[in-house]
Amino acid sequence: MSLNSTLAAVTDRIIARSEATRTAYLERMAAARSKGPARAHLSCSGQAHAYAATGADQQTLAQGAKGHLGIVTAYNDMLSAHQPFETYPALIRDAVRRNGGTAQVAGGVPAMCDGVTQSEPGMELSLFSRDTIAMAAGIALSHNVFDAAVFLGVCDKIVPGLVIGAQAFGHIPAVFLPAGPMTSGLANDEKAKIRQQFAAGKVGREDLLKAEMAAYHGPGTCTFYGTANTNQMLMEFMGLHLPGSSFVTPGTPLREALTVEGAKRALSLSALGNNYTPVCDVLDEKAYANGIVGLMATGGSTNLLIHLIAMARAGGILLDWQDFSDLSDVIPLLARVYPNGLADVNHFHAAGGLGYMIGELLQAGCLHPDTKTVAGDGLKNYVMEPFLSEDGLTFRAGPGQSLNDAVLRPADAPFQATGGLKRLTGNLGTSVIKVSAVAKEHQVIEAPARVFHDQEAAKTAFKAGALTGDMIIVVRFQGPKANGMPELHGLTPMLGIMQGKGQKVALVTDGRMSGASGKIPAAIHVVPEALDGGPIAKLQDGDMLRLDAVRGTLEVLTGGVLERSAATADLSAYQHGTGRELFTLFRRSVASADEGASVFGV
Repeated sequence: MSLNSTLAAVTDRIIARSEATRTAYLERMAAARSKGPARAHLSCSGQAHAYAATGADQQTLAQGAKGHLGIVTAYNDMLSAHQPFETYPALIRDAVRRNGGTAQVAGGVPAMCDGVTQSEPGMELSLFSRDTIAMAAGIALSHNVFDAAVFLGVCDKIVPGLVIGAQAFGHIPAVFLPAGPMTSGLANDEKAKIRQQFAAGKVGREDLLKAEMAAYHGPGTCTFYGTANTNQMLMEFMGLHLPGSSFVTPGTPLREALTVEGAKRALSLSALGNNYTPVCDVLDEKAYANGIVGLMATGGSTNLLIHLIAMARAGGILLDWQDFSDLSDVIPLLARVYPNGLADVNHFHAAGGLGYMIGELLQAGCLHPDTKTVAGDGLKNYVMEPFLSEDGLTFRAGPGQSLNDAVLRPADAPFQATGGLKRLTGNLGTSVIKVSAVAKEHQVIEAPARVFHDQEAAKTAFKAGALTGDMIIVVRFQGPKANGMPELHGLTPMLGIMQGKGQKVALVTDGRMSGASGKIPAAIHVVPEALDGGPIAKLQDGDMLRLDAVRGTLEVLTGGVLERSAATADLSAYQHGTGRELFTLFRRSVASADEGASVFGV
């Protein structure tokens, strides 16, 4: 099948736009590569410090002839998805030692749980934690003694931060090792129903807590298709995971075998061997275009509209939201995973998963087949599935058809002909919307605005019975410069109740809603943000707004609005407490959402 013409055009546009920055990045990587294995240049004292605690590996390292693997880990047992990483370093050290190499934990990076911090002050640190993770990964590798690296991370900001950090050391190979999703618990739709019942006062907190603990019940990633699992999908589509490894549950023999194989594979790709594959060669323009395709075909997290841009810029590649929107127009939606359907990621994996989906998209010409990956040249490697046999870990062809067409469909019979995300433009600026779970009758709404400066004010109005009739709720001063751009999922239950009562309702915000956003039309990431004097700061209650996800527009219809002075807000409460004072410099220097909301330049 020939390559889809839109995919080819968008990729060519990205290559042309990125020519100067990408060339400069690759020149830096080539210069670093030319110096050879860095530990050979260390002083004797430096080597002694680096190897002092390595025990039986000390002499092997001192001889310097074998490959040395750096482990960058986001382990903590505060995150269910990251708790399994506690045992990974020992597995990895043993695996590479059996193959004549050595490995050390190069460093740890912070990892916070967005689920714990939802609607709490700590959520204001969430987006900034991504760039902190990138810097921490850079510090971990700054000893410059490693021939390759493995990265242990799963969740929302952790994988993007690790990818950014890995590209700073893009002259060495990088393999990302996942932990996998927790086994299925309480169904996601049942969990959502109980949340709505609690918000409406129909059940008490005891019932709510019981439901939540039945849903989030063990080690592994949350099983809905939010940002964490979207990250895992991207690592396969972009060639940084082993094929089929993203959604294998923790604590299983197959999961352990994949971890061992990933460590061995990372060392085999170093400059010491014959298959040198640095991460700068894997993450090229085609890989990022494939990542966007995966995002659309799965109806993935809107957070990646920010993260992919920041990740790409770390490698000198310039993406913009129009690239996402153009690809969304031609990429079929092949999966229905909660909140876009009733299934969870375990059901998706059992139905054929990423291997089946990649195979379908390749056959349809919707993916670049000729990318470099940690599994070898060509994305064809990712239609394979891992299995354990008498010979150990093997890869063989996955299912040739979906095993559940309510969850996963072929490219010629998709759930819908276009992807799950849309760029919105108009006189309120630029924003994005996730439409894969929004019913067609809700994709266009014209209604008066109700304006709030934070989500708590909106929830208070709802509890007071003040949010009646059709409306577009505007929650502003939630952008990265204002308060770190927290997710606003605290609004989801009340918005669902309002829509369920027959009200036409939508959300417009310069904040985030992430991968768990679902049935309510939400124009998010609005730029310019309110603190920058964007038009969203000029809105008042009663102004008529129109959100049209079909045409891709977001507009204020009331005359004279754009001539008003921008509103101001008292943001002092966002400056201190729960660590917020430590991120003042980030708020001052962060780029806009459409440029990745990063504190790093290109």
